[in-house]
Amino acid sequence: MGSDEQVLKKELEELQKQLGKKQKFEDALSSLKSLLRLHYPSASPSLRKTFYSVVCRVATVLKTRYTSPGFWLAGSGLFQEALLLTSDSTEKEHLRNCIAQAKEHLDQIENPPDVSQNRGYLFEGHLTVDPEPPQPQWLVQSNILNSMATLQEFESSGRPVDHNTIETASSLLGELMSNLDDMIPEIMEMGSTAPRVPPASKEVVAKLPVVTITEEILAELGKDAECAICKENLVVNDKMQELPCKHKFHPPCLKPWLDEHNSCPICRHELQTDDHGYESWKEREKEAAEERRGAENAVRGGEFMYI
Repeated sequence: MGSDEQVLKKELEELQKQLGKKQKFEDALSSLKSLLRLHYPSASPSLRKTFYSVVCRVATVLKTRYTSPGFWLAGSGLFQEALLLTSDSTEKEHLRNCIAQAKEHLDQIENPPDVSQNRGYLFEGHLTVDPEPPQPQWLVQSNILNSMATLQEFESSGRPVDHNTIETASSLLGELMSNLDDMIPEIMEMGSTAPRVPPASKEVVAKLPVVTITEEILAELGKDAECAICKENLVVNDKMQELPCKHKFHPPCLKPWLDEHNSCPICRHELQTDDHGYESWKEREKEAAEERRGAENAVRGGEFMYI
């Protein structure tokens, strides 16, 4: 009996490896479902844990790699089969969550959000029955700054300043000061729009250390420790990739994230990228930090301009 279970465990390990190959995913799930029906009822506690571990891996792969509705339908069927067989309350709760996530994913595919509703101004010059929307903050700020620039030009030209001009200046200055807190960030950002953040460097990612979870590490992290991406609880012998900030994730979970981002999903610590333009921009931003602070102080000092 023991040798039969060892053979079955080997088969389950091989099926788990096939989950990462898109062309073999559905066949692997079909085989796994058949093995569950045939062997789970009479399996030892150890073998049942192996079955459950592979089913959890299916959930992880679906959430981190695949969006195809066919894959999620197959996964949902597997989760329901496992739910009927297991008697462990914790496992049942997790499987119910997996089924709910599958239903939510499939519902989003079948019923995408309707973004066609657009009330108010459909396009410039086309009125509807809705009231005219207020001016956006950026436009208010732009108008104030343009007016202030005009007044400065008027004053520097040496022309006499009449009463109306003084009143206008006072009014604009009051409005400028009331909007100053909102305007400073945008003034600072003018001409320095951040480029799109590229993914982390492939070489850096490849060199990230892989840590095997031990009893000691698990005790240090706490019994409820989990991978922040897939939300699965960590268990002894789990392989985890560690970022420089010391946060750890399952390698299959972390890879899709770092294929699109260059930062830790938890603390946003940035890794180096392969984009020289982005790296140069970061260096320039770092060097310009002090200049920005100086510019902010200069703008705030404008309140004394007409006193």
